[in-house]
Amino acid sequence: MEKITLKEINYLDTFPVRSPVLRQGKPIETCFFLGDDAVDTIHFGLFTENKLIGVASVFKTNNENFDQKNQFQLRGMAILKEYQSSGFGKLFIEEIFNFIKINQTKLLWFNARETAVPFYEKLGCIKKGASFEIPEIGAHFLMYKYFNV
Repeated sequence: MEKITLKEINYLDTFPVRSPVLRQGKPIETCFFLGDDAVDTIHFGLFTENKLIGVASVFKTNNENFDQKNQFQLRGMAILKEYQSSGFGKLFIEEIFNFIKINQTKLLWFNARETAVPFYEKLGCIKKGASFEIPEIGAHFLMYKYFNV
């Protein structure tokens, strides 16, 4: 496997991956998520050599479906199509899990596209409730993972 690195990036740097993977055919403005520019939001880039191939953002946001006070939300996890199904996504999410543990957070939650649920379940994440529709995006499930910190 190629040499990969994980770096903190600016939210604007996420757009070249968010756009083709998560917002295909939609205007570039749809790549901006509310809270992207918040001081406590962290954006990660996954690089092979010096090419950005994946992005994910971690927001300090609580979900009312969980009792924990200190929660993070994962948003905009995406790997460029030509790098999918190559193990990069698993490595990437495991690094994000490490970040969560280092920050002494017990809960990471996110809305997963229906097609991504099996990927997250293999990594120990759990579905909560029934599927729901995000307009113009598709069916999602609320998912989460608890951490022992």
